[in-house]
Amino acid sequence: MSVREFDVADEAGHDFSDVERRLGVSRRTFLNFCAGVAASFGLGTKSALAMAAAIANPARTPVIWLHGQECTGNTESLLRSEQPSFEHLILDLISLDYHQTLDAGAGHRVEEVKRETMKKFKGKYLLVVEGAIPLGQNGIFCKIGGQTMMDATREAADGAAAIVAFGSCASWGGVQAASPNPTGAVGAPQFLKDKTVVTIPGCPPNPANFLGTVLYFVTYGKLPPIDEKGRPKWAYGRLIHENCYRRPHFDAGRFATQFGDDGHKQGWCLYKLGCKGPETYNNCPSLEFNNIGGGVWPIGIGHPCVGCSEQGTGFSKAMFSLSDVKTHTPPNVFPIISDRQSSSSGTIAAAAAVAGVAVGAVIGATAVAGKKLGEKDSQAAQESSKSEQA
Repeated sequence: MSVREFDVADEAGHDFSDVERRLGVSRRTFLNFCAGVAASFGLGTKSALAMAAAIANPARTPVIWLHGQECTGNTESLLRSEQPSFEHLILDLISLDYHQTLDAGAGHRVEEVKRETMKKFKGKYLLVVEGAIPLGQNGIFCKIGGQTMMDATREAADGAAAIVAFGSCASWGGVQAASPNPTGAVGAPQFLKDKTVVTIPGCPPNPANFLGTVLYFVTYGKLPPIDEKGRPKWAYGRLIHENCYRRPHFDAGRFATQFGDDGHKQGWCLYKLGCKGPETYNNCPSLEFNNIGGGVWPIGIGHPCVGCSEQGTGFSKAMFSLSDVKTHTPPNVFPIISDRQSSSSGTIAAAAAVAGVAVGAVIGATAVAGKKLGEKDSQAAQESSKSEQA
């Protein structure tokens, strides 16, 4: 954002002084943050200002957060987010009215608060589902406060303005839905077939993908554009393989074949170790994880992607089996790089020899032709001299 655009924000009548007091940051820092979030959606300055105005609004969006079959890893990941921090999220951007892991209270009173919120803000609150929903035996495999996850989800979904499935378990069943799936676990979209559910798959997903989606909803009162699986296009629109910084090694045929071999140490492609990046849609290479930088994500630290965010890949395919490459498939066998170099050197030498023979042949042929042409010219000159003498 330019200085002029900041001035335009003031001219448009936006007052961010309250945000400055609440967050303890300058107006410029606050607007830069909003601009960064908007840019991640591919949006411009006007959208950044709209987002800033929505955040500045003291009326925060109520959130009901349900937990089904899961390990709570998604919430744990969110607790460690920094842009914005989790406390900034729940104290300044949304009103987290019910969250079974983070609620200070417990028991019947907490359940009463949930129902009071759903009644008071019917059609206005955001429902977040974390964890799978078991359908087996009428849902008895997951109950909260005497209510099955099936009933709790259906009740909360009926009055929600929007529904977000956070994590692979909530998006499509995750590890709970892996064969043989004895509890009949499914994701929120499969259970709420008559509802639009935005999915944020991952085990756990990057907190930025969830926070960005929530900020979009806070700003525009609707969910961002999603694909056929309910995933936000801005976050899940491309294969990991497309943006992976090991991709050049894939294209060049340089693969690690064992953990700790020379290729693995040199950062070569992990395709032959079972990397599922070529069939998994996510923005892991772009965002990495927990805002730490330095390659902090599975492929960055030398482990193949397991496809945790892709239904039919994560928790379904063997971890070290070859992935189904969505772009182009390499040959079954690539020579190791030293062999390729030796082969290349031999090829170059052979090519040089062939070229030398060809050049020699051309030179030889030119010399012979020149000699014959000279003989013909000499013979023609002699005949011409005899004719003049006669």
